[in-house]
Amino acid sequence: MTTTTSAIAKAFVAAQKEFAPAIKNSTNPHFRSAYVDLAGCVEAVLDALNNHGIALMQKTHECDNGVKVETVLLHESGEAITGGIIQVPADKQTPQGYGSALTYARRYSLMAATGIAPEDDDGNAATKSMADKVREAAPVTKKPMP
Repeated sequence: MTTTTSAIAKAFVAAQKEFAPAIKNSTNPHFRSAYVDLAGCVEAVLDALNNHGIALMQKTHECDNGVKVETVLLHESGEAITGGIIQVPADKQTPQGYGSALTYARRYSLMAATGIAPEDDDGNAATKSMADKVREAAPVTKKPMP
């Protein structure tokens, strides 16, 4: 049996062009640092994925001392792409410890599978497209034709 990914690959590329920035919207009081929470990561990609026929799933796998999460992108054609399995140990063997590890694993698994990275909200970041940012960083200049 041959596994193909041509339909989901095309849809994923189209969706990725529409991903929103993953804005750092939460603060870790212990380290006094900003980070993008799980909801912010999902918000950055879900509409674009769904608009191109891709469902987002995050599967858990058995793990003795923490959690294992696998992000799966499932296309309406039946094709799927997996981001692999990430393991995060629970710092405490309590429901809260496992819940924290699960949220952390889901967030990082999603960012790795979709290629998003946290971005600071500088007032304009949320309204600029990636193409605009690239043009600002390296403007294209045309040489006059001879």
